[in-house]
Amino acid sequence: MSVETVRVSPEWLALREPADAQARAADLVSRARQHLPANGRLVIHDLGCGTGAMTRWLAPLLPGPQHWVLYDRDADLLAAAPADLPAAAADGTAVTAETRQCDITRLDPGELADASLLTASALLDMLTADELDRLVRSCAGAGCPVLMTGSVVGRVDLLPGDPLDELVADAFNDHQRRTTGGRRLLGPDAVAAAVDAFTRLGAEVVVRPSPWRLGPAHSGSAELTAEWFTGWVGAAVEQRPELVGPGAAYVRRRRAEAATGRLAVTVHHEDLLALPR
Repeated sequence: MSVETVRVSPEWLALREPADAQARAADLVSRARQHLPANGRLVIHDLGCGTGAMTRWLAPLLPGPQHWVLYDRDADLLAAAPADLPAAAADGTAVTAETRQCDITRLDPGELADASLLTASALLDMLTADELDRLVRSCAGAGCPVLMTGSVVGRVDLLPGDPLDELVADAFNDHQRRTTGGRRLLGPDAVAAAVDAFTRLGAEVVVRPSPWRLGPAHSGSAELTAEWFTGWVGAAVEQRPELVGPGAAYVRRRRAEAATGRLAVTVHHEDLLALPR
């Protein structure tokens, strides 16, 4: 990736991995399988792989044998990605992997020529319009299904409601669309932009909701809720410093609700599948 100002920690990736796995739209995998080769090895390119969460989720849902090509700009994350491969594909055959450190928005189309499937997770909202267009052109040129999951779409539901919810959400969305290092990020507009870009290139595009559901009814989500909430409010305050005072009181109220099991959060994401016609 070319995102120089954002480094995602392996701890955050580990914390969010179960929520991502639970949220992803599994029916898109079924749709994608219909467009995969019936025989032979699948070659799957994972763009912005992080620590390999997509491989761990998707490889056991697809037949094999499979060879994954894992891309990331972060050498430390990339080094960790092949360490915890799934034991086997859906039919018990082998899953192997290799890594490539590079800027995925500047891929040469030839690098994807052998792909049976392209994947990415939590990526699109971190790109600019130009970067997304270049990436979509590279992906569409491969002539295979493209599955992109876990993109934020700018909607968060908190129960019970609070008067500051909307102000914080608006400020966070503006932060997601910020200009940094001369780059204006797409943030919550990224899925719609990707749909338009793939459609212009003749692909059939299917979009599904894939929300995180966090709170007392969902076991194991307390730590993720706390980390997500801290980051959500922190980004909002960074974008609008006038929220510093009200934001501190807001955080105290919300943390008290979370600690007593009264706070439920839905963080809306969407998954996208682009199919060659």
